[in-house]
Amino acid sequence: MIETIEQLRAAVYGQAVGDALGVPYEFQDRDSFACANMIGHGTHNQPAGTWSDDTSMMLATLDSLIGNDWQVDIEDMQHRFNAWLYDGEYAIDGNVFDCGNTVREALHRGHGLHGEWDNGNGSLMRIMPLAFTEADRETVGEVSAITHAHRLSQECCWAWVQLLRSALHGNGLGRLGSYAKGYGRDSVKSGGYVKDTFNAAIWCVSNTSNYRDCVLAAVNLGGDTDTTAAVAGSMAGILYGYEAIPEEWREQLQGKNIIERVLDRLFPGKKQFPKNEDSAEFSRIL
Repeated sequence: MIETIEQLRAAVYGQAVGDALGVPYEFQDRDSFACANMIGHGTHNQPAGTWSDDTSMMLATLDSLIGNDWQVDIEDMQHRFNAWLYDGEYAIDGNVFDCGNTVREALHRGHGLHGEWDNGNGSLMRIMPLAFTEADRETVGEVSAITHAHRLSQECCWAWVQLLRSALHGNGLGRLGSYAKGYGRDSVKSGGYVKDTFNAAIWCVSNTSNYRDCVLAAVNLGGDTDTTAAVAGSMAGILYGYEAIPEEWREQLQGKNIIERVLDRLFPGKKQFPKNEDSAEFSRIL
């Protein structure tokens, strides 16, 4: 169980640090900047180390799972997402400065959006905690559908959960990782489309060999920098461990009290992770 908790901590901080690295550069064009370290201000004019909606909604998801003995409670998750959006829960200093249109509209309506144009990365960015549960394809899809109910978003979330489970078992990305290595940087899209974020995260993990290089590669793709680095960073955290996240970045990270408040609620319960399906299944998403 200790190993399980440490893997979760690595994934959570891996995502939060990646998110914070990308926040200042969000929406900027590729190669118009060069991210080498944690800085502040930029696009959202936030202090260095500030993470965004990506990590807030992931923490809300995790908190719901912990509070419900690692079972998925859709109503409870939706309630926590609303508490984040409208009351600033899970946000640094209660400041919700970044929220995608689909997420905002879905929470306002009380149900996920089903349109083909509603396939942003707003459910993929928060789905990581489901890798630490026994949730099946249908359940993961339901969690996505709180905001993103189109089948593509649900399938990308399921594929990512399975890849994270593979990493948790020490199997890495398998054949899918080898496949991603064959792509050049110029072929990798890094906007807010869920399929692009999924592919970009896999590319960053597959073409680097440590946490630092992975998240910097993600940010420097440009576009939706915070989400790409958050998603890739969660995987890199699992693969390389908490200590592989540069100490100076961990020290600069804002809102650690919020993260630790959620993690401190952990208690022994899960003894092992569910087995992953062969990652080759997901090559069709690339």
